[in-house]
Amino acid sequence: MYFRTFSVAALVSVLASGVYYYQRGPETRALVNGTSVVTSGSGLSAPQYSTLASASGSLSTQTQSIRNSPIADPGAEPKRKALLVQDDTFYVDELASDAPLTKQAEDEGQNRMEKITPEQASQKLRKNEESYLVGRGRGVVRYDMVQIPSNNPIEDDHAEKIVEVPQSVTPPPAGSASSDWMFWGVFDGHSGWTTSAKLRQVLISYVARELNITYKSALTDPSLTVPTPQSIDTAIKRGFLALDDEIVHASVNKITTNTKQKARAAEILAPALSGACALLSFYDSSSKLFRVACTGDSRAVLGRKNPATGKWTATPLSEDQTGGTPSEMTRLRAEHPGEDDVVLRGRILGGLEPSRAFGDAGYKWSREVQMRMKKFFFGKTPSPLLKTPPYVTAEPIITTTKVDPALGDFVVLATDGLWEMLTNEEVVGLVGQWLETQSSNSGSSATSWAKSFFSSQSKNLPVEKPVLASTESGGGQRAPLRQTQWDVKSTDERFVVEDKNVATHLVRNALGGRDRDMVCGLLTLVSPYARRYRDDLTVEVIFFGEGDKSGDVVLNAEASAPGLGVKAKL
Repeated sequence: MYFRTFSVAALVSVLASGVYYYQRGPETRALVNGTSVVTSGSGLSAPQYSTLASASGSLSTQTQSIRNSPIADPGAEPKRKALLVQDDTFYVDELASDAPLTKQAEDEGQNRMEKITPEQASQKLRKNEESYLVGRGRGVVRYDMVQIPSNNPIEDDHAEKIVEVPQSVTPPPAGSASSDWMFWGVFDGHSGWTTSAKLRQVLISYVARELNITYKSALTDPSLTVPTPQSIDTAIKRGFLALDDEIVHASVNKITTNTKQKARAAEILAPALSGACALLSFYDSSSKLFRVACTGDSRAVLGRKNPATGKWTATPLSEDQTGGTPSEMTRLRAEHPGEDDVVLRGRILGGLEPSRAFGDAGYKWSREVQMRMKKFFFGKTPSPLLKTPPYVTAEPIITTTKVDPALGDFVVLATDGLWEMLTNEEVVGLVGQWLETQSSNSGSSATSWAKSFFSSQSKNLPVEKPVLASTESGGGQRAPLRQTQWDVKSTDERFVVEDKNVATHLVRNALGGRDRDMVCGLLTLVSPYARRYRDDLTVEVIFFGEGDKSGDVVLNAEASAPGLGVKAKL
Protein backbone atom coordinates (compact mmCIF):
# COMPACT_ATOMS: atom_id res chain seq x y z
CA MET A 1 0.00 0.00 0.00
CA TYR A 2 2.75 2.45 0.97
CA PHE A 3 6.32 2.95 -0.07
CA ARG A 4 8.36 3.86 2.98
CA THR A 5 11.70 5.64 2.94
CA PHE A 6 13.80 3.54 5.26
CA SER A 7 17.41 3.62 6.32
CA VAL A 8 18.25 0.22 4.88
CA ALA A 9 16.94 0.93 1.40
CA ALA A 10 20.25 -0.23 -0.08
CA LEU A 11 19.38 -3.77 1.00
CA VAL A 12 17.52 -3.95 -2.31
CA SER A 13 20.85 -3.67 -4.09
CA VAL A 14 22.65 -6.10 -1.82
CA LEU A 15 19.93 -8.72 -1.93
CA ALA A 16 19.09 -8.50 -5.61
CA SER A 17 22.74 -8.32 -6.61
CA GLY A 18 23.61 -11.32 -4.47
CA VAL A 19 20.87 -13.34 -6.13
CA TYR A 20 21.90 -11.99 -9.52
CA TYR A 21 25.58 -12.81 -9.26
CA TYR A 22 25.03 -16.25 -7.83
CA GLN A 23 23.18 -17.11 -11.03
CA ARG A 24 26.06 -15.83 -13.19
CA GLY A 25 29.24 -17.60 -14.26
CA PRO A 26 32.40 -18.02 -12.14
CA GLU A 27 34.01 -14.84 -13.51
CA THR A 28 31.07 -12.71 -12.34
CA ARG A 29 30.80 -14.40 -8.96
CA ALA A 30 34.49 -13.75 -8.35
CA LEU A 31 33.77 -10.01 -8.38
CA VAL A 32 31.85 -10.25 -5.10
CA ASN A 33 33.56 -13.20 -3.44
CA GLY A 34 34.15 -12.21 0.17
CA THR A 35 33.54 -8.52 -0.51
CA SER A 36 32.05 -6.29 2.17
CA VAL A 37 29.73 -3.67 0.70
CA VAL A 38 29.32 -0.41 2.65
CA THR A 39 26.33 1.85 1.98
CA SER A 40 26.38 5.59 2.48
CA GLY A 41 24.41 8.62 1.43
CA SER A 42 25.94 8.42 -2.04
CA GLY A 43 24.80 4.85 -2.66
CA LEU A 44 26.73 1.59 -2.92
CA SER A 45 30.49 1.77 -3.15
CA ALA A 46 30.98 -1.30 -5.32
CA PRO A 47 30.42 -0.43 -9.03
CA GLN A 48 29.23 -3.92 -9.90
CA TYR A 49 25.99 -3.18 -8.01
CA SER A 50 25.09 -0.01 -9.90
CA THR A 51 22.42 -1.69 -12.02
CA LEU A 52 20.18 -2.25 -9.01
CA ALA A 53 21.37 0.57 -6.77
CA SER A 54 18.74 2.44 -4.77
CA ALA A 55 17.87 5.99 -5.72
CA SER A 56 15.47 6.54 -2.83
CA GLY A 57 17.51 9.17 -1.03
CA SER A 58 19.74 9.43 1.99
CA LEU A 59 20.86 6.20 3.59
CA SER A 60 22.32 5.72 7.03
CA THR A 61 25.66 3.95 7.05
CA GLN A 62 25.35 0.20 7.38
CA THR A 63 27.56 -2.70 6.43
CA GLN A 64 26.08 -5.59 4.47
CA SER A 65 28.23 -8.60 3.64
CA ILE A 66 27.79 -11.12 0.85
CA ARG A 67 29.51 -14.29 2.02
CA ASN A 68 30.46 -16.82 -0.62
CA SER A 69 32.22 -20.13 -0.44
CA PRO A 70 35.11 -20.59 -2.87
CA ILE A 71 34.12 -21.05 -6.49
CA ALA A 72 33.14 -24.66 -7.04
CA ASP A 73 34.59 -26.99 -9.65
CA PRO A 74 32.45 -26.57 -12.83
CA GLY A 75 32.06 -30.32 -13.01
CA ALA A 76 30.85 -30.67 -9.44
CA GLU A 77 27.22 -30.93 -8.43
CA PRO A 78 25.71 -27.40 -8.16
CA LYS A 79 25.47 -26.07 -4.64
CA ARG A 80 22.08 -25.01 -3.31
CA LYS A 81 21.87 -21.32 -2.47
CA ALA A 82 19.74 -19.62 0.15
CA LEU A 83 18.92 -16.21 1.54
CA LEU A 84 19.92 -15.97 5.20
CA VAL A 85 18.69 -13.33 7.62
CA GLN A 86 20.66 -12.40 10.72
CA ASP A 87 20.24 -9.20 12.75
CA ASP A 88 18.07 -7.75 9.98
CA THR A 89 20.90 -8.29 7.48
CA PHE A 90 20.65 -10.41 4.33
CA TYR A 91 23.32 -12.85 3.22
CA VAL A 92 23.53 -15.11 0.20
CA ASP A 93 25.19 -18.39 1.13
CA GLU A 94 25.29 -22.09 0.37
CA LEU A 95 23.02 -24.41 2.30
CA ALA A 96 24.90 -26.50 4.84
CA SER A 97 22.75 -29.51 4.06
CA ASP A 98 20.05 -30.61 1.66
CA ALA A 99 17.29 -29.34 3.93
CA PRO A 100 15.83 -25.95 2.91
CA LEU A 101 15.87 -23.14 5.41
CA THR A 102 12.52 -22.93 7.17
CA LYS A 103 11.02 -21.35 10.22
CA GLN A 104 7.71 -22.23 11.80
CA ALA A 105 5.24 -19.37 11.51
CA GLU A 106 2.29 -19.36 13.87
CA ASP A 107 -0.88 -20.58 12.12
CA GLU A 108 0.77 -20.10 8.73
CA GLY A 109 2.81 -23.27 8.21
CA GLN A 110 6.46 -22.71 7.25
CA ASN A 111 8.18 -19.80 5.58
CA ARG A 112 10.67 -21.03 2.99
CA MET A 113 13.85 -19.04 2.47
CA GLU A 114 15.71 -21.18 -0.07
CA LYS A 115 16.43 -19.28 -3.27
CA ILE A 116 13.86 -20.41 -5.82
CA THR A 117 14.51 -21.47 -9.40
CA PRO A 118 12.84 -19.94 -12.47
CA GLU A 119 10.48 -22.92 -12.56
CA GLN A 120 9.53 -22.38 -8.92
CA ALA A 121 9.10 -18.68 -9.62
CA SER A 122 6.56 -19.50 -12.34
CA GLN A 123 4.72 -21.80 -9.96
CA LYS A 124 4.57 -19.05 -7.37
CA LEU A 125 3.37 -16.50 -9.92
CA ARG A 126 0.62 -18.84 -11.10
CA LYS A 127 -0.48 -20.16 -7.72
CA ASN A 128 -3.43 -17.75 -7.38
CA GLU A 129 -4.26 -17.00 -11.00
CA GLU A 130 -7.85 -17.22 -12.23
CA SER A 131 -9.37 -16.85 -15.67
CA TYR A 132 -13.03 -16.91 -16.70
CA LEU A 133 -14.75 -16.98 -20.07
CA VAL A 134 -17.97 -14.95 -20.06
CA GLY A 135 -20.30 -16.50 -22.63
CA ARG A 136 -23.29 -14.24 -22.07
CA GLY A 137 -23.08 -12.30 -25.34
CA ARG A 138 -23.30 -8.95 -23.59
CA GLY A 139 -20.01 -7.24 -24.25
CA VAL A 140 -17.54 -9.05 -21.97
CA VAL A 141 -15.75 -12.15 -23.22
CA ARG A 142 -13.13 -12.86 -20.55
CA TYR A 143 -11.48 -11.64 -17.39
CA ASP A 144 -8.20 -12.75 -15.80
CA MET A 145 -6.85 -12.03 -12.34
CA VAL A 146 -3.91 -12.92 -10.12
CA GLN A 147 -2.59 -12.12 -6.65
CA ILE A 148 1.01 -12.23 -5.40
CA PRO A 149 1.39 -11.67 -1.65
CA SER A 150 4.09 -9.65 0.00
CA ASN A 151 2.51 -9.49 3.43
CA ASN A 152 1.50 -12.63 5.32
CA PRO A 153 -1.43 -12.88 5.02
CA ILE A 154 -1.89 -10.75 1.92
CA GLU A 155 -3.60 -7.44 2.68
CA ASP A 156 -5.10 -7.11 -0.81
CA ASP A 157 -8.45 -8.62 -1.76
CA HIS A 158 -10.79 -8.69 -4.74
CA ALA A 159 -14.38 -9.47 -5.77
CA GLU A 160 -16.25 -10.05 -9.04
CA LYS A 161 -19.99 -10.51 -9.58
CA ILE A 162 -22.41 -10.58 -12.49
CA VAL A 163 -26.00 -9.61 -11.75
CA GLU A 164 -28.72 -10.50 -14.24
CA VAL A 165 -31.09 -7.55 -14.01
CA PRO A 166 -34.82 -8.25 -14.48
CA GLN A 167 -36.92 -6.08 -16.77
CA SER A 168 -38.72 -4.72 -13.73
CA VAL A 169 -35.52 -2.86 -12.81
CA THR A 170 -34.11 -1.68 -16.13
CA PRO A 171 -35.31 -1.94 -19.75
CA PRO A 172 -33.23 -4.54 -21.64
CA PRO A 173 -31.50 -3.87 -24.96
CA ALA A 174 -33.53 -4.45 -28.10
CA GLY A 175 -34.06 -8.16 -28.74
CA SER A 176 -32.69 -9.17 -25.35
CA ALA A 177 -34.56 -10.67 -22.42
CA SER A 178 -32.53 -8.86 -19.79
CA SER A 179 -29.32 -6.96 -19.19
CA ASP A 180 -26.31 -7.53 -16.96
CA TRP A 181 -24.65 -5.51 -14.28
CA MET A 182 -21.04 -6.62 -13.99
CA PHE A 183 -18.76 -5.68 -11.10
CA TRP A 184 -15.03 -6.08 -10.61
CA GLY A 185 -13.23 -4.76 -7.54
CA VAL A 186 -9.68 -4.71 -6.19
CA PHE A 187 -9.09 -3.69 -2.58
CA ASP A 188 -5.68 -2.63 -1.27
CA GLY A 189 -5.46 -3.06 2.50
CA HIS A 190 -3.02 -1.42 4.85
CA SER A 191 -2.26 -1.89 8.56
CA GLY A 192 -3.91 -5.30 8.29
CA TRP A 193 -6.14 -7.39 6.05
CA THR A 194 -9.52 -7.04 7.78
CA THR A 195 -10.84 -3.92 6.00
CA SER A 196 -10.14 -5.29 2.53
CA ALA A 197 -11.76 -8.60 3.51
CA LYS A 198 -14.85 -6.68 4.60
CA LEU A 199 -14.98 -4.94 1.22
CA ARG A 200 -14.70 -8.29 -0.56
CA GLN A 201 -17.66 -9.59 1.38
CA VAL A 202 -20.15 -6.74 1.07
CA LEU A 203 -19.11 -3.68 -0.99
CA ILE A 204 -20.65 -4.91 -4.25
CA SER A 205 -23.88 -5.78 -2.42
CA TYR A 206 -24.06 -2.30 -0.87
CA VAL A 207 -23.57 -0.64 -4.24
CA ALA A 208 -25.95 -2.98 -6.09
CA ARG A 209 -28.66 -2.29 -3.50
CA GLU A 210 -28.37 1.47 -4.02
CA LEU A 211 -28.34 1.04 -7.81
CA ASN A 212 -31.45 -1.13 -7.60
CA ILE A 213 -33.29 1.61 -5.69
CA THR A 214 -32.15 4.27 -8.16
CA TYR A 215 -33.09 2.30 -11.28
CA LYS A 216 -36.52 1.40 -9.88
CA SER A 217 -37.17 5.03 -8.97
CA ALA A 218 -36.44 6.07 -12.56
CA LEU A 219 -39.20 3.76 -13.83
CA THR A 220 -41.77 5.73 -11.84
CA ASP A 221 -40.79 8.97 -13.58
CA PRO A 222 -42.60 9.36 -16.94
CA SER A 223 -39.80 11.56 -18.26
CA LEU A 224 -37.12 8.91 -17.68
CA THR A 225 -36.41 5.42 -18.98
CA VAL A 226 -33.13 5.03 -17.10
CA PRO A 227 -31.64 7.04 -14.23
CA THR A 228 -29.60 10.13 -14.98
CA PRO A 229 -25.81 9.71 -14.95
CA GLN A 230 -25.64 11.91 -11.86
CA SER A 231 -28.12 9.76 -9.96
CA ILE A 232 -26.19 6.57 -10.81
CA ASP A 233 -22.96 8.13 -9.54
CA THR A 234 -24.75 9.28 -6.40
CA ALA A 235 -26.05 5.75 -5.79
CA ILE A 236 -22.53 4.32 -6.01
CA LYS A 237 -21.24 6.95 -3.60
CA ARG A 238 -24.08 6.19 -1.17
CA GLY A 239 -23.09 2.52 -1.20
CA PHE A 240 -19.45 3.37 -0.44
CA LEU A 241 -20.26 5.82 2.33
CA ALA A 242 -22.91 3.62 3.94
CA LEU A 243 -20.44 0.75 4.24
CA ASP A 244 -17.69 2.97 5.62
CA ASP A 245 -20.12 4.41 8.17
CA GLU A 246 -20.91 0.88 9.30
CA ILE A 247 -17.22 0.01 9.55
CA VAL A 248 -16.07 3.16 11.36
CA HIS A 249 -19.00 4.53 13.36
CA ALA A 250 -21.57 1.75 13.78
CA SER A 251 -18.80 -0.45 15.16
CA VAL A 252 -18.28 1.99 18.04
CA ASN A 253 -21.99 1.95 18.87
CA LYS A 254 -22.05 -1.85 18.81
CA ILE A 255 -19.29 -2.32 21.32
CA THR A 256 -20.35 0.50 23.65
CA THR A 257 -23.93 -0.76 23.89
CA ASN A 258 -23.64 -4.52 23.43
CA THR A 259 -20.36 -5.77 24.82
CA LYS A 260 -17.43 -5.06 27.04
CA GLN A 261 -15.58 -8.21 26.12
CA LYS A 262 -12.35 -7.37 24.35
CA ALA A 263 -12.39 -10.48 22.19
CA ARG A 264 -15.74 -9.47 20.71
CA ALA A 265 -14.64 -5.84 20.49
CA ALA A 266 -11.54 -6.84 18.54
CA GLU A 267 -13.69 -8.64 15.99
CA ILE A 268 -16.03 -5.68 15.56
CA LEU A 269 -13.36 -2.97 15.51
CA ALA A 270 -10.78 -4.69 13.32
CA PRO A 271 -12.03 -3.31 9.96
CA ALA A 272 -12.11 0.19 11.47
CA LEU A 273 -8.60 0.07 12.91
CA SER A 274 -7.03 -1.12 9.65
CA GLY A 275 -7.78 0.46 6.27
CA ALA A 276 -8.23 -0.24 2.57
CA CYS A 277 -8.36 1.56 -0.74
CA ALA A 278 -11.11 0.41 -3.11
CA LEU A 279 -11.35 0.39 -6.88
CA LEU A 280 -14.76 -0.82 -8.04
CA SER A 281 -15.90 -0.97 -11.66
CA PHE A 282 -19.52 -1.21 -12.81
CA TYR A 283 -20.46 -2.20 -16.38
CA ASP A 284 -24.05 -1.94 -17.60
CA SER A 285 -24.43 -4.17 -20.66
CA SER A 286 -27.50 -2.28 -21.90
CA SER A 287 -25.73 1.08 -22.13
CA LYS A 288 -22.15 -0.20 -22.63
CA LEU A 289 -21.09 2.33 -19.99
CA PHE A 290 -18.17 1.39 -17.77
CA ARG A 291 -17.93 3.26 -14.48
CA VAL A 292 -14.89 3.25 -12.21
CA ALA A 293 -15.31 4.32 -8.59
CA CYS A 294 -11.94 5.00 -6.96
CA THR A 295 -11.27 5.49 -3.27
CA GLY A 296 -7.49 5.60 -2.77
CA ASP A 297 -4.52 4.93 -5.02
CA SER A 298 -5.37 1.75 -6.90
CA ARG A 299 -5.72 2.45 -10.61
CA ALA A 300 -7.79 1.58 -13.67
CA VAL A 301 -6.48 2.05 -17.22
CA LEU A 302 -8.34 1.54 -20.50
CA GLY A 303 -6.62 -0.03 -23.48
CA ARG A 304 -8.16 0.96 -26.82
CA LYS A 305 -6.82 0.22 -30.28
CA ASN A 306 -6.17 3.10 -32.66
CA PRO A 307 -7.44 1.94 -36.09
CA ALA A 308 -5.11 4.35 -37.87
CA THR A 309 -1.90 3.03 -36.30
CA GLY A 310 -2.87 -0.49 -35.18
CA LYS A 311 -1.46 0.30 -31.75
CA TRP A 312 -3.14 0.59 -28.38
CA THR A 313 -3.63 3.79 -26.41
CA ALA A 314 -3.58 3.96 -22.62
CA THR A 315 -6.25 6.09 -20.96
CA PRO A 316 -6.32 6.37 -17.15
CA LEU A 317 -9.81 5.98 -15.69
CA SER A 318 -8.86 7.01 -12.17
CA GLU A 319 -6.58 9.36 -10.28
CA ASP A 320 -4.20 8.39 -7.49
CA GLN A 321 -5.72 9.92 -4.37
CA THR A 322 -2.90 10.62 -1.91
CA GLY A 323 -1.58 13.43 0.19
CA GLY A 324 0.76 14.23 -2.69
CA THR A 325 -1.96 14.59 -5.34
CA PRO A 326 -2.46 18.31 -6.10
CA SER A 327 -6.28 18.11 -6.29
CA GLU A 328 -6.46 16.20 -3.01
CA MET A 329 -4.10 18.63 -1.28
CA THR A 330 -6.33 21.50 -2.38
CA ARG A 331 -9.45 19.73 -1.13
CA LEU A 332 -7.97 18.89 2.26
CA ARG A 333 -6.65 22.40 2.87
CA ALA A 334 -10.06 23.85 1.95
CA GLU A 335 -11.87 21.45 4.30
CA HIS A 336 -9.45 22.11 7.18
CA PRO A 337 -8.52 25.81 6.99
CA GLY A 338 -5.72 26.96 9.21
CA GLU A 339 -4.29 23.44 9.67
CA ASP A 340 -0.94 23.75 7.95
CA ASP A 341 -0.01 20.14 8.73
CA VAL A 342 -3.16 18.54 7.33
CA VAL A 343 -0.80 17.33 4.58
CA LEU A 344 2.76 16.78 5.68
CA ARG A 345 5.43 15.23 3.43
CA GLY A 346 2.71 13.97 1.08
CA ARG A 347 0.79 12.20 3.87
CA ILE A 348 -2.33 13.00 5.85
CA LEU A 349 -1.20 14.51 9.17
CA GLY A 350 2.23 13.18 8.19
CA GLY A 351 1.10 9.55 8.56
CA LEU A 352 -1.33 8.03 6.05
CA GLU A 353 -0.55 8.26 2.33
CA PRO A 354 -4.03 7.65 0.80
CA SER A 355 -6.34 10.63 1.22
CA ARG A 356 -9.43 8.47 0.61
CA ALA A 357 -9.91 5.04 2.16
CA PHE A 358 -12.26 2.76 4.05
CA GLY A 359 -11.57 2.25 7.74
CA ASP A 360 -8.57 4.19 9.10
CA ALA A 361 -10.62 5.27 12.10
CA GLY A 362 -7.65 7.12 13.57
CA TYR A 363 -8.22 9.78 10.90
CA LYS A 364 -12.02 9.80 11.26
CA TRP A 365 -12.90 9.38 14.94
CA SER A 366 -12.93 12.39 17.20
CA ARG A 367 -10.23 12.68 19.84
CA GLU A 368 -12.81 11.85 22.49
CA VAL A 369 -13.83 8.61 20.80
CA GLN A 370 -10.21 7.60 20.24
CA MET A 371 -9.32 8.12 23.89
CA ARG A 372 -12.37 6.12 24.95
CA MET A 373 -11.44 3.27 22.64
CA LYS A 374 -7.90 3.32 23.97
CA LYS A 375 -9.06 3.24 27.59
CA PHE A 376 -11.64 0.47 27.34
CA PHE A 377 -10.81 -1.54 24.21
CA PHE A 378 -8.12 -1.03 21.56
CA GLY A 379 -6.36 1.88 19.96
CA LYS A 380 -3.53 4.31 20.41
CA THR A 381 -3.10 7.90 21.44
CA PRO A 382 -4.40 10.13 18.63
CA SER A 383 -2.00 12.29 16.66
CA PRO A 384 -1.27 15.68 18.26
CA LEU A 385 -2.15 17.16 14.85
CA LEU A 386 -5.72 15.80 15.06
CA LYS A 387 -8.08 18.80 15.33
CA THR A 388 -11.09 18.57 12.99
CA PRO A 389 -11.64 14.97 11.84
CA PRO A 390 -12.54 13.34 9.56
CA TYR A 391 -9.48 13.90 7.40
CA VAL A 392 -9.94 10.78 5.25
CA THR A 393 -13.12 9.91 3.35
CA ALA A 394 -14.38 6.79 1.59
CA GLU A 395 -16.32 8.84 -0.98
CA PRO A 396 -15.10 7.72 -4.41
CA ILE A 397 -14.31 9.77 -7.48
CA ILE A 398 -16.23 8.24 -10.40
CA THR A 399 -15.44 8.26 -14.10
CA THR A 400 -17.70 6.98 -16.88
CA THR A 401 -16.44 5.61 -20.21
CA LYS A 402 -18.32 4.23 -23.19
CA VAL A 403 -16.58 0.98 -24.11
CA ASP A 404 -16.60 -0.44 -27.62
CA PRO A 405 -16.70 -4.26 -27.50
CA ALA A 406 -16.48 -4.41 -31.30
CA LEU A 407 -12.94 -2.95 -31.16
CA GLY A 408 -11.78 -5.19 -28.35
CA ASP A 409 -11.36 -2.62 -25.58
CA PHE A 410 -9.84 -3.90 -22.35
CA VAL A 411 -9.44 -2.47 -18.85
CA VAL A 412 -6.70 -3.20 -16.32
CA LEU A 413 -7.57 -2.81 -12.63
CA ALA A 414 -4.71 -3.13 -10.15
CA THR A 415 -3.54 -2.16 -6.71
CA ASP A 416 -0.64 0.26 -6.57
CA GLY A 417 1.85 -2.60 -6.25
CA LEU A 418 1.69 -2.90 -10.06
CA TRP A 419 1.77 0.81 -10.88
CA GLU A 420 4.86 1.46 -8.77
CA MET A 421 6.67 -0.93 -11.15
CA LEU A 422 5.15 -0.19 -14.58
CA THR A 423 3.76 2.86 -16.40
CA ASN A 424 0.24 2.99 -17.83
CA GLU A 425 1.64 2.67 -21.34
CA GLU A 426 3.81 -0.29 -20.42
CA VAL A 427 0.86 -2.12 -18.87
CA VAL A 428 -1.38 -1.53 -21.88
CA GLY A 429 1.46 -2.40 -24.26
CA LEU A 430 2.14 -5.63 -22.36
CA VAL A 431 -1.49 -6.67 -22.71
CA GLY A 432 -1.25 -5.86 -26.42
CA GLN A 433 1.94 -7.90 -26.66
CA TRP A 434 0.18 -10.79 -24.93
CA LEU A 435 -2.73 -10.51 -27.39
CA GLU A 436 -0.28 -10.66 -30.30
CA THR A 437 1.11 -13.90 -28.93
CA GLN A 438 -2.36 -15.38 -28.44
CA SER A 439 -3.30 -14.44 -32.00
CA SER A 440 -0.37 -16.47 -33.32
CA ASN A 441 -1.33 -19.56 -31.32
CA SER A 442 -3.49 -22.10 -33.05
CA GLY A 443 -6.84 -23.40 -32.05
CA SER A 444 -7.42 -22.65 -28.37
CA SER A 445 -11.05 -21.76 -27.72
CA ALA A 446 -9.90 -19.62 -24.80
CA THR A 447 -7.71 -17.40 -27.00
CA SER A 448 -9.27 -17.59 -30.47
CA TRP A 449 -11.23 -14.39 -29.83
CA ALA A 450 -7.91 -12.51 -29.77
CA LYS A 451 -6.94 -13.46 -33.34
CA SER A 452 -8.97 -10.67 -34.95
CA PHE A 453 -6.94 -7.94 -33.25
CA PHE A 454 -3.46 -8.78 -34.57
CA SER A 455 -1.81 -10.38 -37.56
CA SER A 456 1.87 -9.93 -36.76
CA GLN A 457 4.25 -9.55 -33.86
CA SER A 458 7.07 -7.07 -33.22
CA LYS A 459 9.79 -6.68 -30.62
CA ASN A 460 8.41 -3.35 -29.38
CA LEU A 461 5.28 -3.04 -27.29
CA PRO A 462 2.29 -2.25 -29.55
CA VAL A 463 1.33 0.93 -27.69
CA GLU A 464 1.39 4.60 -28.54
CA LYS A 465 3.84 6.49 -26.36
CA PRO A 466 2.57 9.62 -24.61
CA VAL A 467 3.76 12.98 -25.86
CA LEU A 468 4.51 14.16 -22.32
CA ALA A 469 6.65 12.43 -19.73
CA SER A 470 4.83 9.98 -17.51
CA THR A 471 5.11 12.33 -14.53
CA GLU A 472 3.33 15.06 -16.52
CA SER A 473 0.71 13.05 -18.39
CA GLY A 474 -0.89 11.18 -15.50
CA GLY A 475 -3.10 13.96 -14.14
CA GLY A 476 -2.21 13.16 -10.54
CA GLN A 477 -0.83 9.69 -11.19
CA ARG A 478 2.57 8.87 -9.78
CA ALA A 479 5.46 7.53 -11.84
CA PRO A 480 6.72 3.99 -11.11
CA LEU A 481 9.08 4.63 -8.19
CA ARG A 482 10.49 1.07 -8.22
CA GLN A 483 11.88 1.60 -11.72
CA THR A 484 13.90 4.48 -10.30
CA GLN A 485 14.85 2.52 -7.21
CA TRP A 486 16.10 -0.45 -9.24
CA ASP A 487 17.54 1.68 -12.08
CA VAL A 488 15.40 -0.23 -14.58
CA LYS A 489 16.10 0.73 -18.18
CA SER A 490 13.09 1.86 -20.21
CA THR A 491 13.42 -0.63 -23.03
CA ASP A 492 10.78 -2.96 -24.39
CA GLU A 493 13.38 -5.71 -24.74
CA ARG A 494 13.22 -6.37 -21.01
CA PHE A 495 9.73 -7.88 -21.37
CA VAL A 496 8.75 -11.48 -22.06
CA VAL A 497 5.59 -13.51 -22.77
CA GLU A 498 5.45 -16.81 -20.88
CA ASP A 499 1.99 -17.01 -19.31
CA LYS A 500 -1.48 -17.99 -20.46
CA ASN A 501 -3.04 -15.67 -17.90
CA VAL A 502 -2.60 -12.02 -18.90
CA ALA A 503 -2.69 -10.77 -15.29
CA THR A 504 0.17 -13.14 -14.43
CA HIS A 505 1.96 -11.88 -17.56
CA LEU A 506 1.75 -8.32 -16.20
CA VAL A 507 3.05 -9.29 -12.75
CA ARG A 508 5.94 -11.31 -14.16
CA ASN A 509 7.09 -8.34 -16.20
CA ALA A 510 6.60 -5.97 -13.27
CA LEU A 511 9.00 -8.13 -11.24
CA GLY A 512 11.73 -8.29 -13.86
CA GLY A 513 10.36 -9.92 -17.01
CA ARG A 514 13.23 -11.31 -19.08
CA ASP A 515 15.62 -10.80 -16.15
CA ARG A 516 14.95 -14.11 -14.42
CA ASP A 517 17.50 -13.38 -11.72
CA MET A 518 15.47 -10.40 -10.56
CA VAL A 519 12.18 -12.30 -10.76
CA CYS A 520 13.57 -15.17 -8.69
CA GLY A 521 15.19 -12.84 -6.18
CA LEU A 522 12.05 -10.80 -5.57
CA LEU A 523 9.84 -13.89 -5.28
CA THR A 524 12.23 -15.70 -2.93
CA LEU A 525 11.66 -13.15 -0.19
CA VAL A 526 8.91 -13.90 2.33
CA SER A 527 7.11 -11.66 4.78
CA PRO A 528 8.08 -9.38 6.46
CA TYR A 529 11.17 -8.72 4.31
CA ALA A 530 9.37 -8.92 0.96
CA ARG A 531 7.35 -5.81 1.77
CA ARG A 532 10.47 -3.66 1.61
CA TYR A 533 11.03 -4.42 -2.06
CA ARG A 534 7.57 -5.14 -3.49
CA ASP A 535 3.99 -4.60 -2.40
CA ASP A 536 1.09 -7.01 -2.44
CA LEU A 537 -0.05 -7.32 -6.05
CA THR A 538 -3.63 -7.78 -7.25
CA VAL A 539 -4.33 -7.41 -10.98
CA GLU A 540 -7.50 -7.90 -13.02
CA VAL A 541 -7.84 -7.54 -16.79
CA ILE A 542 -11.29 -7.37 -18.41
CA PHE A 543 -11.62 -8.04 -22.15
CA PHE A 544 -14.60 -6.65 -24.04
CA GLY A 545 -15.83 -8.22 -27.27
CA GLU A 546 -18.88 -9.15 -29.35
CA GLY A 547 -18.83 -12.84 -28.51
CA ASP A 548 -21.93 -14.95 -29.11
CA LYS A 549 -23.85 -16.20 -26.13
CA SER A 550 -22.63 -19.72 -25.44
CA GLY A 551 -23.32 -20.20 -21.76
CA ASP A 552 -22.61 -18.38 -18.53
CA VAL A 553 -19.31 -17.80 -16.71
CA VAL A 554 -16.98 -20.74 -17.38
CA LEU A 555 -13.61 -21.42 -15.80
CA ASN A 556 -10.78 -21.08 -18.30
CA ALA A 557 -8.65 -23.96 -17.05
CA GLU A 558 -5.57 -23.25 -19.19
CA ALA A 559 -5.03 -19.89 -17.47
CA SER A 560 -6.17 -20.81 -13.96
CA ALA A 561 -4.50 -22.50 -11.01
CA PRO A 562 -5.69 -26.10 -10.49
CA GLY A 563 -8.67 -26.67 -8.24
CA LEU A 564 -10.55 -23.42 -8.82
CA GLY A 565 -14.31 -23.40 -9.21
CA VAL A 566 -16.62 -21.25 -11.32
CA LYS A 567 -17.58 -17.82 -10.06
CA ALA A 568 -21.14 -17.64 -8.83
CA LYS A 569 -23.49 -14.85 -9.78
CA LEU A 570 -24.80 -12.54 -7.09
